[in-house]
Amino acid sequence: MKKRHSVAFNRGLVIAIIILFGMITGISKAQDRLKTYPGYDQYQKMTKEIQGAAKLGTLRVTWKDGGKAFEYTKDGKTYRFDIASKKTTEIGAAAAPAKPEGMGRPGGGPARGRQFAEAISPDKKFKAFYRDRNLWLSEADGKNEAAVTTEGSEKARIKCGTASWVYGEELNQNTAIWWSPDSTRLAFYRFDESKVPDYILQMNQTKLYTTADIEAYPKSGEPNPIEDILVFDLATKKTTLIDIRDGKPFDNAVLGHYAYKVSWSPDGKELLFNRTNRRQNILEFTAADPATGKCRVIIHEEWPTGWVENSPPMRYLKDNKRFIWTSERSGFRNFYLYDLSGKLLATLTNHPFEVGNIVQVDEAAGFLYYMVRDGANHMMMQFHRVKLDGKNDVRLTDPAFNHSVDLSPDGKFFIDVAQTHDVPPFTRLLDAKGKVAAELAKSDLTKFEQLGLKKTELFKFKSADGSRDLYGILNVPSNFDPTKKYPLLVSVYAGPGWSGARETFSTPSPLTEYGFLVASFDTRGSSGLGKKAMDAIYLHLGVVEMDDQAAGVKSLWDRPYLNKERVGIFGTSYGGYASAMCLLRHPDVFAAASAQSAVTSWNQYDSIYTERYMWIPQENKEGYDAGNAMKYVKDIKGRLMIYYGTADNNVHPTNAMQLIQALQAAGKNFEVQVGPDQGHSGLNQPRMMEFFIENLVLR
Repeated sequence: MKKRHSVAFNRGLVIAIIILFGMITGISKAQDRLKTYPGYDQYQKMTKEIQGAAKLGTLRVTWKDGGKAFEYTKDGKTYRFDIASKKTTEIGAAAAPAKPEGMGRPGGGPARGRQFAEAISPDKKFKAFYRDRNLWLSEADGKNEAAVTTEGSEKARIKCGTASWVYGEELNQNTAIWWSPDSTRLAFYRFDESKVPDYILQMNQTKLYTTADIEAYPKSGEPNPIEDILVFDLATKKTTLIDIRDGKPFDNAVLGHYAYKVSWSPDGKELLFNRTNRRQNILEFTAADPATGKCRVIIHEEWPTGWVENSPPMRYLKDNKRFIWTSERSGFRNFYLYDLSGKLLATLTNHPFEVGNIVQVDEAAGFLYYMVRDGANHMMMQFHRVKLDGKNDVRLTDPAFNHSVDLSPDGKFFIDVAQTHDVPPFTRLLDAKGKVAAELAKSDLTKFEQLGLKKTELFKFKSADGSRDLYGILNVPSNFDPTKKYPLLVSVYAGPGWSGARETFSTPSPLTEYGFLVASFDTRGSSGLGKKAMDAIYLHLGVVEMDDQAAGVKSLWDRPYLNKERVGIFGTSYGGYASAMCLLRHPDVFAAASAQSAVTSWNQYDSIYTERYMWIPQENKEGYDAGNAMKYVKDIKGRLMIYYGTADNNVHPTNAMQLIQALQAAGKNFEVQVGPDQGHSGLNQPRMMEFFIENLVLR
């Protein structure tokens, strides 16, 4: 569940950072016994110091004068750098960071899983909005309201102008109303949830009276909502049904079972969207005629042994007809140039490694600038330039480092922030050929070294099946003594596309100061390894990635300072699932686990996410059984602490209840922490550390 946290952008990196440093959502107040435990005083002494121990040489710039100069902030001051003269001028104090506006997600978006409730027409004359399960239209100032639809009702379980919760949660569909560029047509969703079972969540359990949160929540293998896309013509008042399923009935195999990422073509002549079958192993980028509803396929993608990326990134060129498309069809993510007729104009990249994001398209010069995993290992991003015909691909950065870049508007220079896990970031100005034009900033580790902090160690280990090299990272305490034996904590998420290791510099986890080693490991399902590598986890969630976590721990067993009898693991959401499953599947490796807001059976999770990786339980019974935590409770040897929030509308409390019931039936001892009226959250860190110290140090 890489989408199980409040941050929607670059989620994998954010989750990795949160988990590594142990900053789990929850109350930060220490528990009553923790202050008497070993390591507490050292942790209290060091944790505040660690946070600012490394003064990083990372600059973020704002380009000026078309690329002739740039501005940046450093040490609370703003500077201007003139490229021609290479002169730096202080121009004032740094501006205060802007505060996010609005409610819901950061930046003012709709609440998680929901869609914007209104949309203003491009000509600013009209407003379309969702109310009482129907779509309405009014003038921009709210006058002359009129219902566009009337079929939406609670009784019929139909709604128009919004989407099913699972679409927002798993397909990132935060819009459900789309104006044509000329403001003459209005496209919108209609959802029939009449066959979708409700999940009823008891809310406000700490209040005098509780309330019910009722959501049509399709779980794996259960009926899905039926979606349609319609177009309303403002002039004729006619509504046209888009034939998203090409005249076929709604079923699991048909394309258009899911239709999403809806937008108008730049010229407004067609409605564009992605559509997949329920199994999500076929994707079509599709165009529809808004007058007739007839659809045509622009691009067809298919992956026979797994899933297809739901929303491949794309970038239009200036003519609004050609676009750059991202595809994994070769087994690795690469870029292709198409036009809206569906014609492939050029294969822009054909790498045996993964491309990243598009940095810039310079059509005048005929170049695509992009990031790609072309370095000493797949975690090292490099900056490339290639012609728009796919020729003359050139790497512009040093492959010994991991890079992030900012290209000037004129394409003549770029800012390069380079680093590795043990080389702190430094910032330079490079020209278009990759030659260093100026050194701008470097990191200062003076305090880091004074505190005795140790750099993160990156190491390789073999996957559980021996098929490939994976990476792990290891943190040790500032007072590390290699002649002593230390317990180990594993920080985990382990969901598809998540990485435990990375080539970015960071200070060590403060949790080490309690007297622990802290590690994090990749799996065969980690990002950057290529599409074929991801096939290893398909239909096998809860097995492959957990076995790789155990393999990572075993690779450290021969280190004399590791106490292999005292290994704990913790995580939230998918990380909670991984924690429980690692303890249950590998009792010889893990002695304790803190499983927080965890899925415990894939039968309990939503259809879109689960079936993308596991298909349906009716046709993958073996896979679902193998990934069911309740199956292994009889073999538990270590200590388990379960945490769940009573108001979790994402990973429902049912997951925790089923695991608790199974453990009780098996006569097993365990601990439970509950978050009253808390949603998809984690256990507060001090209570978690009490648990680990009690079971890995004092026991």
